[in-house]
Amino acid sequence: MNTATWQDFEKIDLRIGKVVRVEDFPEARKPAYKVWVDLGPQLGVKQSSAQITEVYSNKEELVGK
Repeated sequence: MNTATWQDFEKIDLRIGKVVRVEDFPEARKPAYKVWVDLGPQLGVKQSSAQITEVYSNKEELVGK
């Protein structure tokens, strides 16, 4: 098994965002939510999905996190 070096890690662009919208994602193979995350003025709002329906049964809990 190969491990990443510190130089590899330094190439990663980590961002923190705020969830601004959440919807059910019935088309997903596994239970999931569609989430829109505001990543700031440079990147804007991006859409993704998250398989966290067991942890957050009320999707509105995610807005603002």
